[in-house]
Amino acid sequence: MASSLFDKVWQAHLVERIPKGPEVLYIDRHFIHEVTSPQAFADLEKRGLPVFRKQKIIATADHNVPTENQHLIIQEPLSRKQVETLSENCKKHQIELFALGHEYQGIVHVIGPELGLTLPGMTIVCGDSHTSTHGAFGAIAFGIGTSQVAMAMASQCILQSKPKQMRIRIEGKLKKGVTPKDVILYLISKMGTDGATGHFVEYSGNVFQQMSMEGRMTVCNMSIEMGAKGGMIAPDDTTFSYIRGRKFAPKGMEWERALSYWKSIYTDVNARFHKENCFDALDIEPMITYGTHPGMGIKISENIPVNTEDENYKKSLNYMGFQQGESLIGKSIDYVFIGSCTNARIEDLRLVARIVKDKKKAENLQAMIVPGSQQVARQACEEGLDHIFQAAGFEFRQAGCSACLGMNEDKIPSEAYCVSTSNRNFEGRQGPGARTLLASPMVAAITAIEGKIVDVSRYIEKMDLFN
Repeated sequence: MASSLFDKVWQAHLVERIPKGPEVLYIDRHFIHEVTSPQAFADLEKRGLPVFRKQKIIATADHNVPTENQHLIIQEPLSRKQVETLSENCKKHQIELFALGHEYQGIVHVIGPELGLTLPGMTIVCGDSHTSTHGAFGAIAFGIGTSQVAMAMASQCILQSKPKQMRIRIEGKLKKGVTPKDVILYLISKMGTDGATGHFVEYSGNVFQQMSMEGRMTVCNMSIEMGAKGGMIAPDDTTFSYIRGRKFAPKGMEWERALSYWKSIYTDVNARFHKENCFDALDIEPMITYGTHPGMGIKISENIPVNTEDENYKKSLNYMGFQQGESLIGKSIDYVFIGSCTNARIEDLRLVARIVKDKKKAENLQAMIVPGSQQVARQACEEGLDHIFQAAGFEFRQAGCSACLGMNEDKIPSEAYCVSTSNRNFEGRQGPGARTLLASPMVAAITAIEGKIVDVSRYIEKMDLFN
């Protein structure tokens, strides 16, 4: 019987089927951080349960950490408590921790792939919704709740009902200047925030095949923003080249055995999906959001849609200070944030550097660039990108989740507009009252230079960014 990529990985990790209930799924890799792990550790201690397979767990501090002066004591009391608690728990249970100051510290969904901890055919969980990022490697990866974090710690398994499957195919050639972030924002704008609810999505077609691994991670990262359980892309030579030689990747004969398996888990030609959606690459342009969820996105060249009947729609535009039918071109922006588990990899920073080199940011806004990991930060410095950013007036900070979410010191003030490369834009996501417009690193960088939203097409042609 023909099977999909998802079927093959799921079946390989199926421990037991519970009659009229969920299935027991074995977990290969469990990532934890300081926000969702304390309760799970406390639950285990209350029950007198040990951590079952500590070598399968990797911990890092990322959500609540400051992105300046990381060598000093964390000033914010709750953040300091959470980070200290993570350290205590990991020491007590002998779990590998990439704490502040460690050479591998960073955003959990950035460090997993760059260290070779994320591999094709794995099952991966984390108490964080954007765990779907790891699906770019052909892994079944998804976020779990605190009770499931404890379950995975205690048994290396979780109870999970097998989701339906959806395939999204994009064929054709992308227009010059269209980035992976634009591709996923376009898909969410077309399908809505509930268009893939209850499904695991496989992305296929030549558009995804031609993407770099960084681009594929961006797409899979935001799969959940259209309601999906997760997203995945079949591993290929691009995947294998990315993994080869990384710190924790298989070596020698182990590599050859792993490679042989990875090449076998592609979707069979006649595999069936519950839903199929096809899109034309030529219809995609640089995107930006205008509302309070990622589905409220438009091409920068378009006007905000008119919807006079929907009260929630009106409420969203009122929060953002926008009018139905208006263009965003010319709108003044107060902040630009380039970072998060969606767009804080070295490829993203290189693109931004090409745009801002020998230029200055507009005086009316503040711009910050936050690398996704210590390794990304070091590589940026080795390539001289930090000097380019600083000469252009950008703040180049230390690794962490930063202004993606309002849980640390990097908050956007109330009613301030921020063009952000992060993944969510609901009310107060970047700080109470903050107004977030999601966009690609390219659009964010151009906005920082101009101080306002502009038609980016002239930059794309003039600067020859994508040759």
